[in-house]
Amino acid sequence: MTTPPLTSLFIDGEWRPSSTGATFEVRNPATGNLVGVGAAASQEDCAAAVEAAALAFRTWEDSPLSLRRDILLKAADILESPEYKEKVMLSVKEETAAMDDTVVFNHIAPVNEMRNFAGATTRLKGEAFVSWLPGGQAFALRKALGVVLSIAPWNAPIGLTIRATALPIVCGNTVVLKCSEVSPRTQAIIAEIFQKAGLPKGVLNFIATAKEDSAARVAQIIAHPAIRKINFTGSDTVGRHIAVEAAKYLKPCVFELGGKAPVVVLNDADIPRAARAITSSALLHSGQICMSTERVIIQQGAAGALIGELKSLFQQVRAGDPQTNPSVSIGALFTQSSAENVVSMIKEAVEGGAKVLLGDLTRQGAVVQPHIVTNVRPGMRLWERESFGPVVALAVVDTVPDAIAAANASEYSLVAGLWTRDVHTAFDVASKIRAGCTNINGPTVHVEWMRGHGGLGGATGYGRFTIDDWTDIRMMVLHSAAEPPYAVTSRLNTAI
Repeated sequence: MTTPPLTSLFIDGEWRPSSTGATFEVRNPATGNLVGVGAAASQEDCAAAVEAAALAFRTWEDSPLSLRRDILLKAADILESPEYKEKVMLSVKEETAAMDDTVVFNHIAPVNEMRNFAGATTRLKGEAFVSWLPGGQAFALRKALGVVLSIAPWNAPIGLTIRATALPIVCGNTVVLKCSEVSPRTQAIIAEIFQKAGLPKGVLNFIATAKEDSAARVAQIIAHPAIRKINFTGSDTVGRHIAVEAAKYLKPCVFELGGKAPVVVLNDADIPRAARAITSSALLHSGQICMSTERVIIQQGAAGALIGELKSLFQQVRAGDPQTNPSVSIGALFTQSSAENVVSMIKEAVEGGAKVLLGDLTRQGAVVQPHIVTNVRPGMRLWERESFGPVVALAVVDTVPDAIAAANASEYSLVAGLWTRDVHTAFDVASKIRAGCTNINGPTVHVEWMRGHGGLGGATGYGRFTIDDWTDIRMMVLHSAAEPPYAVTSRLNTAI
């Protein structure tokens, strides 16, 4: 019997087991097979990771920008290599049951993302300007924050781990990275790559925790005085808990939480193309992407044709285990409880008057077949909450204002889609949809790497992964060489 690979902790430049020897199992969600073991960080391990990052910050914040750039470029080259492409895709398939088409999020895009972040060194600039004081000069310096706690998820483990770590690092911060207990081996690859690229010890520290210990360990790290900021990508439920812990110490956070992406399809839309884009963004990675299309709002004149096209496409997609059945198009959800939640949401909607146009309202372990549900409306959990599964909720409306109102009837605000052939209508309607990014005549699963996504509050969170989010502006004012009259002392007899 093959021994499953062990993923160690990476603290102060060394790979090590947990100080207590504790581990946790990692199982493939489709088969249930044991595919790995992760070292479970103890309180002592978490403290050591923060302290190593704090010590490294003393020198890393003043490191040459050219050094930071070159390390990221070298890391990108290592990740791009055939060796690491194979390593990444093997681990992500084993840990998350991902399909080959997720290579975009776990290899191709992350390589470019790393290079883009390397280029950000050219924008780490301050400014100088004349003070309002006669003879004075003001300087605004852009400085690193300190130690950052980065918590990255399992569903795009390479791309989202790079985003959580690389930009803070290139800005001069040091990082404690906490991975998901679902994908420790995949996410540890980023620490391995940075080590090979020459990143100094302590600048990036990698920890994993057993699920039952996660909340306590995160709270412990947030409470550490060296932690200056937190970023978290994941569910809004967990995000709320992290926000509460951070609020105890008034520490700022960047949150990219859930999505419930609406797609508005107007009467003049290119129906076949819209259907293909919707199907792709709804079913890619079995709907387990924060940008997945979840709600489709159709103007009455386009409803019949679009629904027919969607049904035809969805019928051709089968879910299952790609390791045993190469003909399947999408894989299992990441846990059986997630699959049960998706089915439960659909059943609740049906009880409330919705109709299942396609799907069997069942699950086989963690596998859920694609579903299309019509007559879904606000108030139903299938409308209100992120499903993170292969299901779309359809609603038909009469007017464009009705479509906008339906799209905005959500506490999520990450991305949206709009389909129309009229460019003037496109810009008018898109500007009224409350989303961080609205894709006009394109899929909702799309990111502009030069800007990135960000929520507008609520269940999608707030903040962005930009230079402004990972640096402080600190002012210095050089006062005039000529002494001015100072308040209070100017009235005193200074000759005494």
